[in-house]
Amino acid sequence: MRDFTNRTFDEIEVGASETVSRTLTATEVEALALAAGDVDGFHVEGGDTGDRLSAQGAAAVAIVAGLLNRRLPGPGSAIVGTKFHYAGACRIGDTLTATVTAKARHAKEHRIDFECRCSNQDGDVLVDGVATVQAPVKRIAYADVATPELILRRNDAFSKLLKRCEGLPPVTCAIVHPCDRDSLAGPMAAAKRNLIVPVLVGPEAKIHAVARAVGIDISPFQIVPVEHSHAAAEKAVELARAGHVDALMKGSLHTDELMAAVVPSATGLRTARRISHVFVLDVPAYPRLLLVTDAAINLFPTLEDKVDICQNAIDLAQILGIAKPKVAILSAVETINPKIPSTLDAASLCKMADRGQITGGVLDGPLAFDNAISIEAARTKKIDSPVAGIADILLVPDLEAGNMMVKQLQYLAGADSAGIVCGTRVPIVLTSRADNVRARLASTAVLKLVAHERRERRRGIPSL
Repeated sequence: MRDFTNRTFDEIEVGASETVSRTLTATEVEALALAAGDVDGFHVEGGDTGDRLSAQGAAAVAIVAGLLNRRLPGPGSAIVGTKFHYAGACRIGDTLTATVTAKARHAKEHRIDFECRCSNQDGDVLVDGVATVQAPVKRIAYADVATPELILRRNDAFSKLLKRCEGLPPVTCAIVHPCDRDSLAGPMAAAKRNLIVPVLVGPEAKIHAVARAVGIDISPFQIVPVEHSHAAAEKAVELARAGHVDALMKGSLHTDELMAAVVPSATGLRTARRISHVFVLDVPAYPRLLLVTDAAINLFPTLEDKVDICQNAIDLAQILGIAKPKVAILSAVETINPKIPSTLDAASLCKMADRGQITGGVLDGPLAFDNAISIEAARTKKIDSPVAGIADILLVPDLEAGNMMVKQLQYLAGADSAGIVCGTRVPIVLTSRADNVRARLASTAVLKLVAHERRERRRGIPSL
Protein backbone atom coordinates (compact mmCIF):
# COMPACT_ATOMS: atom_id res chain seq x y z
CA MET A 1 0.00 0.00 0.00
CA ARG A 2 1.26 3.50 -0.90
CA ASP A 3 0.01 7.08 -0.86
CA PHE A 4 0.19 9.26 -3.99
CA THR A 5 -0.33 13.02 -4.09
CA ASN A 6 0.05 14.97 -7.32
CA ARG A 7 1.66 18.32 -8.08
CA THR A 8 -0.50 20.68 -10.10
CA PHE A 9 0.55 22.60 -13.20
CA ASP A 10 0.93 25.82 -11.20
CA GLU A 11 3.17 24.11 -8.63
CA ILE A 12 5.65 22.72 -11.13
CA GLU A 13 8.46 25.05 -12.16
CA VAL A 14 11.03 24.51 -14.88
CA GLY A 15 13.83 22.45 -13.36
CA ALA A 16 11.57 20.44 -11.01
CA SER A 17 12.81 16.89 -10.99
CA GLU A 18 12.07 13.42 -9.61
CA THR A 19 14.14 10.23 -9.63
CA VAL A 20 13.25 6.62 -8.90
CA SER A 21 15.19 3.35 -8.96
CA ARG A 22 13.81 -0.14 -9.41
CA THR A 23 15.30 -3.62 -9.67
CA LEU A 24 13.53 -5.68 -12.30
CA THR A 25 11.93 -8.96 -11.26
CA ALA A 26 11.24 -11.94 -13.49
CA THR A 27 7.50 -11.25 -13.35
CA GLU A 28 7.96 -7.65 -14.51
CA VAL A 29 10.25 -8.57 -17.39
CA GLU A 30 8.00 -11.41 -18.57
CA ALA A 31 4.86 -9.25 -18.31
CA LEU A 32 6.49 -6.53 -20.42
CA ALA A 33 7.67 -9.10 -22.94
CA LEU A 34 4.13 -10.42 -23.23
CA ALA A 35 2.76 -6.91 -23.70
CA ALA A 36 5.38 -6.21 -26.35
CA GLY A 37 4.63 -9.47 -28.17
CA ASP A 38 8.24 -10.61 -27.92
CA VAL A 39 7.68 -14.17 -26.73
CA ASP A 40 6.65 -17.39 -28.44
CA GLY A 41 2.87 -17.63 -28.38
CA PHE A 42 2.97 -21.12 -26.89
CA HIS A 43 6.05 -20.44 -24.72
CA VAL A 44 7.18 -24.04 -25.02
CA GLU A 45 10.65 -23.85 -26.49
CA GLY A 46 12.48 -22.24 -23.56
CA GLY A 47 15.34 -20.08 -24.82
CA ASP A 48 16.24 -16.76 -23.27
CA THR A 49 12.81 -15.13 -23.22
CA GLY A 50 12.71 -15.78 -19.48
CA ASP A 51 15.78 -13.64 -18.70
CA ARG A 52 15.94 -11.11 -21.49
CA LEU A 53 13.48 -8.56 -22.79
CA SER A 54 14.10 -8.17 -26.50
CA ALA A 55 11.78 -5.20 -26.93
CA GLN A 56 14.39 -2.49 -26.45
CA GLY A 57 13.64 -0.05 -23.67
CA ALA A 58 10.19 -1.43 -22.78
CA ALA A 59 10.96 -1.74 -19.06
CA ALA A 60 12.75 1.60 -19.02
CA VAL A 61 9.81 3.33 -20.69
CA ALA A 62 7.43 1.73 -18.21
CA ILE A 63 9.45 3.07 -15.27
CA VAL A 64 9.56 6.56 -16.80
CA ALA A 65 5.81 6.49 -17.40
CA GLY A 66 5.20 5.31 -13.85
CA LEU A 67 7.33 8.15 -12.50
CA LEU A 68 5.31 10.72 -14.46
CA ASN A 69 1.93 9.20 -13.58
CA ARG A 70 2.64 8.64 -9.90
CA ARG A 71 5.18 11.22 -8.76
CA LEU A 72 5.65 14.18 -11.11
CA PRO A 73 3.10 15.44 -11.92
CA GLY A 74 1.37 12.37 -10.45
CA PRO A 75 -2.32 11.36 -10.34
CA GLY A 76 -4.47 13.15 -12.91
CA SER A 77 -1.67 13.41 -15.47
CA ALA A 78 -1.93 12.33 -19.09
CA ILE A 79 1.10 11.63 -21.30
CA VAL A 80 0.13 13.15 -24.65
CA GLY A 81 3.35 12.73 -26.63
CA THR A 82 6.86 11.28 -26.52
CA LYS A 83 10.06 11.59 -28.50
CA PHE A 84 12.35 8.90 -27.12
CA HIS A 85 15.61 7.35 -28.25
CA TYR A 86 16.07 3.68 -27.33
CA ALA A 87 19.38 1.93 -26.78
CA GLY A 88 19.99 -1.42 -25.13
CA ALA A 89 17.82 -4.03 -23.48
CA CYS A 90 16.83 -4.97 -19.94
CA ARG A 91 17.43 -8.18 -18.02
CA ILE A 92 16.07 -9.68 -14.86
CA GLY A 93 18.01 -8.26 -11.91
CA ASP A 94 18.97 -5.00 -13.61
CA THR A 95 18.54 -1.91 -11.44
CA LEU A 96 17.10 0.92 -13.52
CA THR A 97 17.20 4.55 -12.46
CA ALA A 98 14.80 6.97 -14.11
CA THR A 99 14.80 10.77 -13.85
CA VAL A 100 12.25 13.26 -15.21
CA THR A 101 12.94 17.02 -15.24
CA ALA A 102 10.53 19.79 -16.23
CA LYS A 103 11.97 21.50 -19.32
CA ALA A 104 9.20 23.81 -20.59
CA ARG A 105 5.69 24.90 -19.52
CA HIS A 106 2.76 25.60 -21.90
CA ALA A 107 0.07 27.48 -19.97
CA LYS A 108 -2.61 27.31 -22.69
CA GLU A 109 -3.22 23.56 -22.33
CA HIS A 110 -1.48 23.05 -19.01
CA ARG A 111 1.19 20.96 -20.67
CA ILE A 112 4.75 20.42 -19.51
CA ASP A 113 7.69 19.01 -21.47
CA PHE A 114 9.81 16.69 -19.35
CA GLU A 115 13.32 15.57 -20.15
CA CYS A 116 13.38 11.85 -19.43
CA ARG A 117 16.30 9.53 -18.93
CA CYS A 118 16.63 5.93 -17.74
CA SER A 119 19.89 4.05 -17.25
CA ASN A 120 20.96 0.74 -15.74
CA GLN A 121 23.37 -0.03 -12.92
CA ASP A 122 26.32 0.13 -15.33
CA GLY A 123 25.45 3.64 -16.43
CA ASP A 124 24.20 2.54 -19.85
CA VAL A 125 21.44 4.87 -21.04
CA LEU A 126 18.47 2.81 -22.20
CA VAL A 127 15.97 5.58 -22.89
CA ASP A 128 16.27 9.34 -23.22
CA GLY A 129 14.12 12.01 -24.79
CA VAL A 130 11.15 14.25 -24.08
CA ALA A 131 7.65 13.42 -22.86
CA THR A 132 4.85 15.97 -23.07
CA VAL A 133 2.39 15.66 -20.18
CA GLN A 134 -0.94 17.36 -19.60
CA ALA A 135 -0.59 18.24 -15.92
CA PRO A 136 -3.48 18.26 -13.44
CA VAL A 137 -4.89 21.57 -12.28
CA LYS A 138 -6.47 20.28 -9.07
CA ARG A 139 -5.03 18.47 -6.09
CA ILE A 140 -5.55 14.71 -6.22
CA ALA A 141 -4.44 12.36 -3.46
CA TYR A 142 -4.80 8.58 -3.30
CA ALA A 143 -4.31 6.79 -0.01
CA ASP A 144 -3.60 3.09 0.45
CA VAL A 145 -3.12 2.35 -3.24
CA ALA A 146 -2.42 -1.36 -3.77
CA THR A 147 -0.22 -2.22 -6.74
CA PRO A 148 -1.75 -5.18 -8.59
CA GLU A 149 0.25 -8.38 -8.36
CA LEU A 150 0.86 -10.52 -11.41
CA ILE A 151 1.27 -14.28 -11.31
CA LEU A 152 3.12 -15.62 -14.34
CA ARG A 153 4.28 -19.15 -14.95
CA ARG A 154 7.23 -19.63 -12.66
CA ASN A 155 8.73 -23.01 -13.38
CA ASP A 156 7.67 -23.53 -17.03
CA ALA A 157 7.87 -27.26 -16.44
CA PHE A 158 6.64 -28.17 -19.91
CA SER A 159 9.60 -26.46 -21.55
CA LYS A 160 11.88 -28.60 -19.41
CA LEU A 161 10.08 -31.76 -20.51
CA LEU A 162 10.44 -30.79 -24.16
CA LYS A 163 14.10 -29.99 -23.60
CA ARG A 164 14.67 -33.46 -22.17
CA CYS A 165 13.21 -34.97 -25.33
CA GLU A 166 15.83 -33.35 -27.54
CA GLY A 167 18.32 -35.85 -28.86
CA LEU A 168 16.07 -38.84 -28.19
CA PRO A 169 14.80 -40.73 -31.24
CA PRO A 170 11.13 -40.10 -32.08
CA VAL A 171 8.55 -42.61 -30.92
CA THR A 172 6.36 -44.47 -33.40
CA CYS A 173 2.85 -43.57 -32.28
CA ALA A 174 -0.52 -44.75 -33.58
CA ILE A 175 -2.93 -41.83 -33.87
CA VAL A 176 -6.34 -43.40 -33.38
CA HIS A 177 -9.02 -42.00 -35.72
CA PRO A 178 -7.49 -38.55 -36.49
CA CYS A 179 -10.57 -37.33 -38.33
CA ASP A 180 -10.87 -33.70 -37.28
CA ARG A 181 -8.61 -30.67 -37.34
CA ASP A 182 -7.27 -30.83 -33.79
CA SER A 183 -6.65 -34.57 -33.68
CA LEU A 184 -4.63 -34.38 -36.91
CA ALA A 185 -2.85 -31.05 -36.41
CA GLY A 186 -1.63 -31.95 -32.91
CA PRO A 187 0.33 -35.06 -33.99
CA MET A 188 1.71 -33.20 -37.00
CA ALA A 189 3.05 -30.46 -34.69
CA ALA A 190 4.60 -33.16 -32.49
CA ALA A 191 6.15 -34.83 -35.53
CA LYS A 192 7.63 -31.52 -36.64
CA ARG A 193 9.41 -31.31 -33.28
CA ASN A 194 10.73 -34.85 -33.68
CA LEU A 195 8.68 -36.17 -30.76
CA ILE A 196 6.83 -38.90 -32.67
CA VAL A 197 6.52 -40.63 -36.03
CA PRO A 198 2.73 -40.74 -36.50
CA VAL A 199 0.95 -43.78 -37.88
CA LEU A 200 -2.54 -42.61 -38.81
CA VAL A 201 -5.18 -45.26 -38.09
CA GLY A 202 -8.66 -44.54 -39.40
CA PRO A 203 -10.87 -44.09 -42.48
CA GLU A 204 -8.38 -43.08 -45.17
CA ALA A 205 -10.74 -40.84 -47.13
CA LYS A 206 -11.72 -38.89 -44.03
CA ILE A 207 -8.11 -38.41 -42.96
CA HIS A 208 -7.14 -37.08 -46.39
CA ALA A 209 -10.19 -34.79 -46.45
CA VAL A 210 -9.26 -33.26 -43.08
CA ALA A 211 -5.65 -32.83 -44.20
CA ARG A 212 -6.72 -31.01 -47.35
CA ALA A 213 -9.17 -28.81 -45.44
CA VAL A 214 -6.55 -27.58 -42.99
CA GLY A 215 -3.59 -27.57 -45.40
CA ILE A 216 -1.53 -30.30 -43.72
CA ASP A 217 0.86 -32.49 -45.71
CA ILE A 218 0.49 -36.06 -44.43
CA SER A 219 2.27 -37.71 -47.35
CA PRO A 220 5.39 -38.63 -45.29
CA PHE A 221 3.32 -40.70 -42.84
CA GLN A 222 1.79 -44.14 -42.98
CA ILE A 223 -1.99 -44.53 -43.02
CA VAL A 224 -3.53 -47.75 -41.76
CA PRO A 225 -7.03 -47.75 -43.26
CA VAL A 226 -10.04 -49.01 -41.30
CA GLU A 227 -13.75 -48.36 -41.66
CA HIS A 228 -14.71 -46.55 -38.45
CA SER A 229 -13.61 -45.42 -34.99
CA HIS A 230 -14.22 -48.77 -33.22
CA ALA A 231 -12.10 -50.52 -35.81
CA ALA A 232 -9.43 -47.84 -35.47
CA ALA A 233 -9.16 -48.46 -31.72
CA GLU A 234 -8.91 -52.22 -32.18
CA LYS A 235 -6.34 -51.90 -34.97
CA ALA A 236 -4.16 -49.47 -33.00
CA VAL A 237 -4.13 -51.84 -30.02
CA GLU A 238 -3.25 -54.70 -32.37
CA LEU A 239 -0.32 -52.69 -33.74
CA ALA A 240 0.91 -51.99 -30.20
CA ARG A 241 0.62 -55.66 -29.15
CA ALA A 242 2.64 -56.67 -32.20
CA GLY A 243 5.36 -54.12 -31.45
CA HIS A 244 4.74 -52.06 -34.60
CA VAL A 245 4.06 -48.88 -32.58
CA ASP A 246 5.45 -47.76 -29.21
CA ALA A 247 2.53 -45.60 -28.10
CA LEU A 248 -1.09 -44.61 -28.78
CA MET A 249 -2.72 -41.18 -29.01
CA LYS A 250 -6.48 -40.66 -28.99
CA GLY A 251 -7.93 -38.83 -31.98
CA SER A 252 -11.53 -37.86 -32.67
CA LEU A 253 -13.21 -40.74 -30.90
CA HIS A 254 -14.59 -41.02 -27.40
CA THR A 255 -12.24 -42.12 -24.65
CA ASP A 256 -14.53 -45.03 -23.81
CA GLU A 257 -14.17 -46.36 -27.37
CA LEU A 258 -10.41 -46.41 -27.17
CA MET A 259 -10.24 -47.81 -23.65
CA ALA A 260 -12.73 -50.56 -24.55
CA ALA A 261 -10.09 -51.90 -26.91
CA VAL A 262 -7.27 -51.38 -24.38
CA VAL A 263 -8.65 -53.08 -21.27
CA PRO A 264 -9.47 -56.69 -22.35
CA SER A 265 -6.94 -59.10 -20.84
CA ALA A 266 -6.70 -61.35 -23.88
CA THR A 267 -6.59 -58.78 -26.70
CA GLY A 268 -5.83 -55.44 -25.03
CA LEU A 269 -2.82 -53.76 -23.47
CA ARG A 270 -3.25 -54.59 -19.78
CA THR A 271 -0.39 -55.49 -17.48
CA ALA A 272 -0.39 -56.84 -13.93
CA ARG A 273 -0.98 -53.25 -12.75
CA ARG A 274 -4.31 -51.48 -12.53
CA ILE A 275 -4.70 -49.09 -15.47
CA SER A 276 -4.82 -45.47 -14.30
CA HIS A 277 -4.45 -41.95 -15.64
CA VAL A 278 -2.11 -39.21 -14.46
CA PHE A 279 -2.58 -35.51 -15.20
CA VAL A 280 0.74 -33.68 -15.41
CA LEU A 281 0.07 -30.04 -14.52
CA ASP A 282 2.12 -26.89 -14.96
CA VAL A 283 0.42 -24.53 -12.47
CA PRO A 284 1.65 -20.90 -12.71
CA ALA A 285 1.61 -20.31 -8.96
CA TYR A 286 3.14 -23.67 -8.00
CA PRO A 287 6.94 -23.92 -8.15
CA ARG A 288 7.14 -27.53 -9.39
CA LEU A 289 5.47 -30.04 -11.66
CA LEU A 290 2.23 -31.35 -10.14
CA LEU A 291 0.83 -34.80 -10.91
CA VAL A 292 -2.83 -35.64 -10.15
CA THR A 293 -4.20 -39.18 -10.20
CA ASP A 294 -6.67 -40.68 -10.96
CA ALA A 295 -9.06 -38.14 -12.43
CA ALA A 296 -9.96 -39.83 -15.72
CA ILE A 297 -10.33 -43.62 -15.58
CA ASN A 298 -11.08 -45.16 -12.16
CA LEU A 299 -14.42 -43.91 -10.88
CA PHE A 300 -14.40 -45.02 -7.23
CA PRO A 301 -11.13 -46.90 -6.68
CA THR A 302 -10.76 -49.38 -3.86
CA LEU A 303 -7.78 -49.44 -1.53
CA GLU A 304 -6.27 -52.18 -3.66
CA ASP A 305 -6.78 -50.04 -6.78
CA LYS A 306 -5.14 -47.07 -5.09
CA VAL A 307 -1.99 -49.06 -4.44
CA ASP A 308 -1.47 -49.45 -8.19
CA ILE A 309 -2.67 -45.92 -8.96
CA CYS A 310 -0.09 -44.57 -6.50
CA GLN A 311 2.72 -46.77 -7.78
CA ASN A 312 1.94 -45.85 -11.41
CA ALA A 313 2.19 -42.15 -10.54
CA ILE A 314 5.46 -42.59 -8.62
CA ASP A 315 7.01 -44.50 -11.53
CA LEU A 316 5.92 -41.78 -13.96
CA ALA A 317 7.25 -39.01 -11.72
CA GLN A 318 10.65 -40.70 -11.63
CA ILE A 319 10.71 -40.93 -15.43
CA LEU A 320 9.93 -37.20 -15.53
CA GLY A 321 12.96 -36.48 -13.37
CA ILE A 322 11.57 -36.45 -9.82
CA ALA A 323 13.88 -38.87 -8.04
CA LYS A 324 11.88 -39.29 -4.81
CA PRO A 325 8.38 -37.94 -5.44
CA LYS A 326 6.32 -36.73 -2.50
CA VAL A 327 2.79 -38.15 -2.58
CA ALA A 328 -0.06 -36.38 -0.79
CA ILE A 329 -3.06 -38.67 -0.31
CA LEU A 330 -5.99 -36.29 -0.34
CA SER A 331 -9.19 -36.19 1.65
CA ALA A 332 -11.46 -33.46 2.98
CA VAL A 333 -9.53 -33.37 6.27
CA GLU A 334 -6.03 -34.11 7.48
CA THR A 335 -7.04 -36.35 10.38
CA ILE A 336 -8.22 -39.97 10.30
CA ASN A 337 -11.98 -40.18 10.60
CA PRO A 338 -13.73 -43.58 10.40
CA LYS A 339 -16.76 -41.85 8.87
CA ILE A 340 -14.65 -40.66 5.90
CA PRO A 341 -13.37 -43.73 4.05
CA SER A 342 -10.72 -41.82 2.11
CA THR A 343 -8.92 -40.99 5.37
CA LEU A 344 -8.74 -44.70 6.23
CA ASP A 345 -7.39 -45.48 2.75
CA ALA A 346 -4.77 -42.77 3.20
CA ALA A 347 -3.58 -44.20 6.50
CA SER A 348 -3.43 -47.71 5.01
CA LEU A 349 -1.45 -46.54 1.98
CA CYS A 350 1.09 -44.79 4.18
CA LYS A 351 1.58 -47.92 6.27
CA MET A 352 1.86 -50.03 3.10
CA ALA A 353 4.63 -47.71 1.92
CA ASP A 354 6.38 -48.14 5.27
CA ARG A 355 6.29 -51.93 4.72
CA GLY A 356 7.61 -51.71 1.15
CA GLN A 357 4.33 -52.48 -0.63
CA ILE A 358 4.59 -49.10 -2.39
CA THR A 359 8.10 -48.04 -3.34
CA GLY A 360 10.03 -45.09 -4.72
CA GLY A 361 8.12 -42.24 -3.11
CA VAL A 362 7.42 -40.51 0.19
CA LEU A 363 3.75 -40.81 1.19
CA ASP A 364 1.67 -38.88 3.70
CA GLY A 365 -2.03 -38.60 4.31
CA PRO A 366 -4.73 -37.91 4.80
CA LEU A 367 -4.00 -34.34 3.76
CA ALA A 368 -6.48 -31.69 2.70
CA PHE A 369 -5.73 -29.94 -0.58
CA ASP A 370 -4.60 -26.70 1.06
CA ASN A 371 -1.99 -28.24 3.34
CA ALA A 372 -0.82 -30.59 0.59
CA ILE A 373 0.30 -27.72 -1.65
CA SER A 374 0.75 -24.78 0.76
CA ILE A 375 3.59 -24.70 3.27
CA GLU A 376 1.87 -21.81 5.04
CA ALA A 377 -1.41 -23.74 5.39
CA ALA A 378 0.47 -26.76 6.75
CA ARG A 379 2.37 -24.57 9.20
CA THR A 380 -0.83 -22.86 10.37
CA LYS A 381 -2.45 -26.24 11.06
CA LYS A 382 0.74 -27.45 12.77
CA ILE A 383 1.18 -30.38 10.40
CA ASP A 384 4.65 -31.92 10.67
CA SER A 385 5.10 -33.78 7.41
CA PRO A 386 7.78 -34.43 4.76
CA VAL A 387 5.09 -33.99 2.10
CA ALA A 388 2.78 -31.20 3.26
CA GLY A 389 3.17 -28.02 1.24
CA ILE A 390 5.62 -29.51 -1.26
CA ALA A 391 3.71 -32.40 -2.83
CA ASP A 392 4.71 -33.66 -6.27
CA ILE A 393 1.76 -36.05 -6.60
CA LEU A 394 -1.83 -35.61 -5.44
CA LEU A 395 -3.69 -38.91 -5.09
CA VAL A 396 -7.38 -38.03 -5.09
CA PRO A 397 -10.18 -40.01 -3.37
CA ASP A 398 -12.16 -40.64 -6.58
CA LEU A 399 -12.58 -39.54 -10.17
CA GLU A 400 -15.26 -36.92 -9.40
CA ALA A 401 -13.09 -35.07 -6.88
CA GLY A 402 -9.99 -35.33 -9.05
CA ASN A 403 -11.62 -34.25 -12.29
CA MET A 404 -13.23 -31.20 -10.69
CA MET A 405 -9.93 -30.25 -9.04
CA VAL A 406 -7.98 -30.50 -12.30
CA LYS A 407 -10.51 -28.40 -14.19
CA GLN A 408 -10.47 -25.78 -11.43
CA LEU A 409 -6.68 -25.57 -11.69
CA GLN A 410 -6.97 -25.27 -15.47
CA TYR A 411 -9.71 -22.66 -15.68
CA LEU A 412 -9.25 -20.67 -12.47
CA ALA A 413 -5.51 -20.98 -11.86
CA GLY A 414 -4.36 -20.98 -15.49
CA ALA A 415 -2.75 -24.42 -15.30
CA ASP A 416 -1.67 -26.18 -18.47
CA SER A 417 -2.20 -29.92 -18.37
CA ALA A 418 -0.71 -32.92 -20.06
CA GLY A 419 -1.79 -36.44 -19.32
CA ILE A 420 -1.00 -40.09 -19.88
CA VAL A 421 -2.44 -43.53 -19.20
CA CYS A 422 -0.24 -45.77 -17.05
CA GLY A 423 -0.37 -49.48 -16.28
CA THR A 424 -0.53 -50.45 -19.97
CA ARG A 425 2.00 -52.11 -22.26
CA VAL A 426 2.57 -48.84 -24.09
CA PRO A 427 1.92 -45.23 -23.02
CA ILE A 428 -1.41 -43.79 -24.15
CA VAL A 429 -2.30 -40.10 -24.46
CA LEU A 430 -5.96 -39.16 -24.08
CA THR A 431 -6.20 -35.77 -25.72
CA SER A 432 -9.13 -33.42 -25.24
CA ARG A 433 -10.71 -31.09 -27.76
CA ALA A 434 -10.08 -28.31 -25.23
CA ASP A 435 -6.31 -28.95 -25.19
CA ASN A 436 -4.18 -26.14 -26.60
CA VAL A 437 -1.01 -26.72 -28.61
CA ARG A 438 1.19 -26.40 -25.51
CA ALA A 439 -0.80 -29.11 -23.71
CA ARG A 440 -0.78 -31.46 -26.71
CA LEU A 441 2.97 -31.09 -27.14
CA ALA A 442 3.57 -31.60 -23.42
CA SER A 443 1.45 -34.78 -23.42
CA THR A 444 3.47 -36.04 -26.38
CA ALA A 445 6.71 -35.20 -24.58
CA VAL A 446 5.58 -37.24 -21.57
CA LEU A 447 4.64 -40.09 -23.93
CA LYS A 448 8.06 -39.95 -25.57
CA LEU A 449 9.94 -40.02 -22.26
CA VAL A 450 7.90 -42.98 -21.00
CA ALA A 451 8.25 -44.92 -24.24
CA HIS A 452 11.99 -44.25 -24.34
CA GLU A 453 12.45 -45.38 -20.73
CA ARG A 454 10.59 -48.63 -21.43
CA ARG A 455 12.61 -49.24 -24.58
CA GLU A 456 15.89 -48.74 -22.73
CA ARG A 457 14.73 -50.93 -19.86
CA ARG A 458 13.99 -53.77 -22.28
CA ARG A 459 17.49 -53.37 -23.67
CA GLY A 460 18.98 -53.42 -20.17
CA ILE A 461 20.19 -49.81 -20.32
CA PRO A 462 19.73 -47.66 -17.17
CA SER A 463 16.79 -45.27 -17.61
CA LEU A 464 17.08 -41.48 -17.59
